[in-house]
Amino acid sequence: MKTLRITGVPEHFNYPFRLLSQQQPFLDQGIQIEWKEESRGSGQMNLDLRNGDTDMALLLTESFLKDAEAGNPSKMIGYHVISPLVWGIHVGSNTSIQSLSDLKEKKILVSRMGSGSHLMALVLAKRENWNPADLSFDLVGNMEGAEKAMAEGSKGIFLWEKYTTAPMVKKGRMRRIGEIPSPWPCFVMVASDKAIADFGQVIFDLRDYLYSLSKKMVTQKNLSELIGKEYDLPPAEIEKWLSQTEWCTEPEVSKSQLIDSMKKMMELGILNSGLDLQQFIALDRVALKD
Repeated sequence: MKTLRITGVPEHFNYPFRLLSQQQPFLDQGIQIEWKEESRGSGQMNLDLRNGDTDMALLLTESFLKDAEAGNPSKMIGYHVISPLVWGIHVGSNTSIQSLSDLKEKKILVSRMGSGSHLMALVLAKRENWNPADLSFDLVGNMEGAEKAMAEGSKGIFLWEKYTTAPMVKKGRMRRIGEIPSPWPCFVMVASDKAIADFGQVIFDLRDYLYSLSKKMVTQKNLSELIGKEYDLPPAEIEKWLSQTEWCTEPEVSKSQLIDSMKKMMELGILNSGLDLQQFIALDRVALKD
């Protein structure tokens, strides 16, 4: 029995992968799926792909493209979520900061450099006309690390998906002072070159099985209750989130949208230049449209 390791953040976006892990559809081919959850985000998962500690990962688009430019030996095999990610902008509950205009210094709490919490700070800086040179970054590891830093008096801001942080906001452990959506589809499905070589067609069969699972899942009338129970989130909040979320269900990518996303990332300093598509997409198994 071979084990195919898939890694993603422990958040509601990845509910289809928990279902996939429960169903184990490739046992008859001698392949067991191991679903791993990584709270430290896309920066850590890029490192796991590089080091051979996972075979597939669900990564923030901006984080993967930045690491692909730096030589990550992996390929995008499709999108996972094609709607933008809505990031909450958070501060410690005990600070006097009520809005971004109250910030005296532009300190950002990030899980790690190259993660979404880091790169979306560059998007925020552009929106707010901040000088990127004025930004400073404190590494906190994950959401719990940010909470700890805030409790210890940090006046830094922390960007994280707003529904994931909702329980902490509700309990008064941090305050949300704003939001910012990602200006591109949020999650890509990525497999290492080694995994594609080792598992071959199974990688793409798994992707297509996942897409059919997501397509069927969104028709369930009690989906918000199921996801809310799975991730300990109020169903009413999940209902709002579902209205803003679109999972990918086809192995296709809009070429024009991807090129536009890379242009925006170059403007923001996330990418140094536009990448050739063959550098980071499994073009023989992903359909390019427009």
